[in-house]
Amino acid sequence: MKIRRELWFGLTFMALIVIGGATVLLRAETITNGHLGLLMLSLVVVAIMLGFPTAFTLMGMGMLFTFLAYDRDWHRTLDLMVQSAYKTMANDVLIAVPLFVFMGYLVERANLIESLFKSLHLALARLPGALAVATLVTCTIFATATGIVGAVVTLMGLLALPAMLRGGYSVPLAAGAITAGGCLGILLPPSVLLIVYGATAGVSVVQLYAGAFFPGLMLSGLYVLYVILIAKLKPQWAPPLSAAERVVPLPPLTQRLASSPTAHALVGLLKGKRNGDVPFSHVLKQLGIVALPAVIYALLALSSYKAVTTVEAEARYDIEEIGASRGSSSGSSSGGLQEPPAEGGLQEPPSEGGLQEPPSEEPAAGAVAEPPGAEAPPAAPAPAAAETAQTAPAGASTRPPPTWWVATFSVLGAITALFYLFLSFARLEIFKMLLASFFPLLLLILSVLGSIVLGLATPTEAAAMGALGGMLLAAAYRRLNFTVLKESVFLTAKTSAMVCWLFVGSAIFSAAFALLGGQALVEEWVLSMNLTKVQFLLLSQVIIFLLGWPLEWTEIIVIFMPIFIPLLDNFGVDPLFFGLLVALNLQTAFLSPPVAMAAFYLKGVSPPHVTLNQIFLGMLPFMGIQVLAIFLLYMWPQIGLWLPQLLYK
Repeated sequence: MKIRRELWFGLTFMALIVIGGATVLLRAETITNGHLGLLMLSLVVVAIMLGFPTAFTLMGMGMLFTFLAYDRDWHRTLDLMVQSAYKTMANDVLIAVPLFVFMGYLVERANLIESLFKSLHLALARLPGALAVATLVTCTIFATATGIVGAVVTLMGLLALPAMLRGGYSVPLAAGAITAGGCLGILLPPSVLLIVYGATAGVSVVQLYAGAFFPGLMLSGLYVLYVILIAKLKPQWAPPLSAAERVVPLPPLTQRLASSPTAHALVGLLKGKRNGDVPFSHVLKQLGIVALPAVIYALLALSSYKAVTTVEAEARYDIEEIGASRGSSSGSSSGGLQEPPAEGGLQEPPSEGGLQEPPSEEPAAGAVAEPPGAEAPPAAPAPAAAETAQTAPAGASTRPPPTWWVATFSVLGAITALFYLFLSFARLEIFKMLLASFFPLLLLILSVLGSIVLGLATPTEAAAMGALGGMLLAAAYRRLNFTVLKESVFLTAKTSAMVCWLFVGSAIFSAAFALLGGQALVEEWVLSMNLTKVQFLLLSQVIIFLLGWPLEWTEIIVIFMPIFIPLLDNFGVDPLFFGLLVALNLQTAFLSPPVAMAAFYLKGVSPPHVTLNQIFLGMLPFMGIQVLAIFLLYMWPQIGLWLPQLLYK
């Protein structure tokens, strides 16, 4: 078997590094185990950059340096390896990885992306750079449905890149839009990156999903704004669609109702009820489709209004119970078991005009006061009254709707009104195309992510629902067959095995690094710099940004996050917020050369005249936008923390 020259070079280079490092360590007098840990970290990074498999490099280096740390005791070294592997297998959070990946591959093979892209670019035809904007919106929707980067970039490269090149788009702009939009899958839920980070850092995946939602939408919105701005400033880079490309053909029955494609659909349908040439069932079906946005808006507004304005009374009932119990335990309450006043014992005599405990129920005017030793029957109804107040459903009160609810539904209401105001027959056909392509995906996304965010299901349970939903979706579009199922299962097993082996290698490496004292050495070095919180965050994000150039996100998460996470408490940084910053930052890992996997995915399906240099050139502005998004998230942390705090406070 012929071994490539590069492999021999890599093995020779690694051997020289190991021999040189060992020589330096043996000759040095002040070298500690912590320095051995740093040497191990350096060797791992170099080996990965040379192309060695990440998981097995982590395991091999971890076992070798653990063997050195344990004074060449193989039994303890193997025990550590077994315990680390078992800890990974016992992590139930990782069960969500194969289920989400399986859902993504099934949705990808349902072939919804083609009809979704076509309907979106027709719906957005009047916007500058409509094809690039439709590409970014399609990538955003598919990112929330699949979370698979390579699949989205490849599919959009086959579908959107030829359309943009035929439309006269600049090659760098088209390539940048596809690669940047396709990488949103590592940030938007159900992102595998967030699951891996949550399992590594011990952060709730549910809160990570809720926190990453708005930063992901913000980043997608910044991409869209950049494309629109470029199309305005440089029209030759993104020419508008021609009139022929914006034409929407009408079905034969609809042509009888419409005098022209631009005629108002609602008015035409209402008049069409008196048209004998068109079946009444067709008109009724079209009216039902037209009424859908208003019905959905009304249902959402009414159901959410009751939820946000109703104040549950359980907390107030508890206070009343406590007050009632305290009142009954005092000497003035009656009707319960109490100590009778002693005749001859030591007691406080009732004073005529002095300070005394008032009776639990004030006597009505004109009533005869009872003697001190007698029971007080009027106090008996008090517990019953308290019990009645506690069980009455009228105890729930209302409050004004919060500002975010008013703003959200005001915007949605304005959009719904504009929909009906400008609804032509051509737009009605586009809306029907969106119903067939976008809304099935939206239903799947809401059922999976909504159940996670609202606390109805764990990520693993929601992933199982998503896998079933992906199968049903593929079956509904008649794409589910044995070949598709076999390919999806094979790709899922391949991806899941990679993630799980990475976790096993990361566990062994982290244990060896901590055992050697490398973590303590790094922590001591960082704390000796006397950094502020801002300086620490800036330093950590710059390091992660630079690591994104030679390494992939999986390697950064499993190798370097166990080093950064223990430092967060020293600077008062929330691990959830840090994870959102890292997820935004790691977008660059897919866009930064020389390991820009998105560029190679796109190059593999692009025409021959599209070069890697053009793709890299198109990705650079979007990398700048990612840095801007990190800055915005740092300046306004509530972009990412508002939803988790609202739902899980």
